[in-house]
Amino acid sequence: MNADDYFWKTKKRPPKTKPRAKPLPKAKEKYLEAEEDFEQALNVLDIKYEKKFQFKSTKHWRFDFHLIEHRILVEISGGPWSGGRGGKLANKAWSLDRYDDAAEMGFTVVRLESAERYRIEELGPLQIDSYRASQWLKDLKRQIF
Repeated sequence: MNADDYFWKTKKRPPKTKPRAKPLPKAKEKYLEAEEDFEQALNVLDIKYEKKFQFKSTKHWRFDFHLIEHRILVEISGGPWSGGRGGKLANKAWSLDRYDDAAEMGFTVVRLESAERYRIEELGPLQIDSYRASQWLKDLKRQIF
């Protein structure tokens, strides 16, 4: 039965087939490049890591990488779930809160910036340009030996 016949017989419109919810966010290309380059550098330098690390106590806080030997959590900026916060104070406070909780658990948080221009946050974690990440990993590897 087509939509017009259904309407004239029941005086109702057929239910819409398209989803009403917003689609899931997509990762930006610079984020994907930074993630791929960082993972490749970790593999070349043979540093043990865990991808998409999540604390057991908090199910909604996820970091992009966990460097197991160093207890370092790496967050790449511009991820698909950041959603372009646009400077909302509540979201920034929530983000900084998870950095504080990670520090209390004995982790060091490092933030890789995938954008060319970014604001340096003095209260937040260590910030590194994504193109300098491999050099930072080499220096980190040298400190072990």
